[in-house]
Amino acid sequence: MAKEKPVINVAFVGHVDHGKSTTIGRLMFDGGLLPQQELDKLKALAAEKGKAGFEFAYAMDKFKEERERGVTIDLSYQKFPTDKYDVTIIDAPGHKDFIKNMITGASQADCAFLCVAAKEGVQPQTKEHAWLLKTMGVGQVSVVINKMDTVDYKEDDYKKAVEGVSEILKQAGFKTDEMAFIAASGLLGDNVVNKSDKMAWYKGPTIREQLDLFKLPEKPTSLPMRMPLQDVYDITGIGTVPVGKIETGVMKLGQKVIVLPGRSGTGIAGEVRTIEAHHEQMQEAESGDNVGINIRGVGKKDVARGDVVCDAASPPKIADEFIAQVAVISHPTVIAKGYTPVFHVHTAQIPCQFVELIEVNRGGETIASPDFLKNGDVAKVKIKPKGNLVLETQADNPHMSRFAIRDAGATVAAGVCIEITAEKKL
Repeated sequence: MAKEKPVINVAFVGHVDHGKSTTIGRLMFDGGLLPQQELDKLKALAAEKGKAGFEFAYAMDKFKEERERGVTIDLSYQKFPTDKYDVTIIDAPGHKDFIKNMITGASQADCAFLCVAAKEGVQPQTKEHAWLLKTMGVGQVSVVINKMDTVDYKEDDYKKAVEGVSEILKQAGFKTDEMAFIAASGLLGDNVVNKSDKMAWYKGPTIREQLDLFKLPEKPTSLPMRMPLQDVYDITGIGTVPVGKIETGVMKLGQKVIVLPGRSGTGIAGEVRTIEAHHEQMQEAESGDNVGINIRGVGKKDVARGDVVCDAASPPKIADEFIAQVAVISHPTVIAKGYTPVFHVHTAQIPCQFVELIEVNRGGETIASPDFLKNGDVAKVKIKPKGNLVLETQADNPHMSRFAIRDAGATVAAGVCIEITAEKKL
C-alpha cells in the first residue's frame, strides 16, 4: 500500500510534571482523535484515583503505576494525521528514574517539543533532555512554554522562561534563533490546536501548526540498513516481532539480515518475513520508519532491546575498543582513567571504561594526556566496552555513532565515536 503522506516522528520531552502527557491528550481531544465519551471515562477514572485534572494525561499514560503516580514511566505512541504528515507522537517520561526510556524515545524521534512549565522554568531534567536530544541527533526542536494559565498568561513570565531555556539549549549546541517558542496551556487548550484568546501578545504558531512547520529530515537511505531494537514481542499467529526505528537504509521483504550482537554475542542470521507499521503490512520500510518485523530464523530468546538488525551484506562492527570525542556536561567531581559509567548508544545500555585520556581542550588550549576531565571539557578518549556493543564511526554512519553517558541517575557526558581501534570477531 502506497504511503499517502510522509511519516514524521515527534517526541514530547521535558521535566516531570511539566505537562507533556496532558498536552498530547489535549492535542488528541481538540484534534478530534479522542472522543468526548472516552474523555469523560478518563476524567472519572482520574477523579477516582485522586488525580483530578489528569484526564488528558491518562489518554497517554495507560499503565496502572503511571496513573497512580501521575508520571509517565514508559514510552507511548500515538498516530496524529495533519495536513502535511502522518505524525507519530512519542510521549517520553520526564522523571529522572526513567531517563533510559526517554533516551530510547529521543533516539526514535525526528523532531521534538521540549516542554517547560512557565512558573518553574528550567529544571534539572530540562537541561538533561536538551543535551540528550542533541546527542541523539534530534535536529529540530520547538519549545512549549506550558502551563501559561498558572502565571495568568503574562508575557513577562513567558519571556523569562524563554530566556532560561534558550541558555541551556545554546550550551547543548542548538541554534535558538531558528526555534519556535510556543506559549501554551496543555490543560486548558491554549495554543494547542486552537489559538488562545488570552495571549494577544503571542504571535507564533500553535502546537498543531508547528507539527506541519517541522521539515522532513533527509533520509539516509543510501547508508546500510540499521534498525536498533526498542523491544521484542511474541504475537500469536505471527511469532517473534522485534520493533524499532530504522535509523539508516531500506528494509525489504525477503532481505537477508543479521541481528547483532544477539544474545549469543556472535549475531543471529535470518530473513525478513513481514514488515508492519500502524497495523499495515509493508513491502519495504526506510530510515525514519518505526516498524515491527518478523525475521525467519530468529526467536524471542535470540534477541533483545539494544540489538541491531543489519543488512547481512554490510554488517557493522562490534567494538572492542574505540576513540571518542566526549563533552562532559555534569559530573559531581572529575572523570579519571578507569571510570566505568553506562553508555547509552542507540537503544543499547553498556558499561564502558575510560582506558585512556588522550587529550582535552580546556579554555581554548589543547592538553595531551590530562590526569582528569571536568565539567565543560571536550576531550578525546579511548573507551573499552564491558559488553558487546554495535557501534559505527561518525564518518561511516553518524546515526549509529552517538551516545550519552550516565552515572548515578544523571547524564554526565555525551559524545561520538570517531575511530574503532579494535573489534570483536564474530
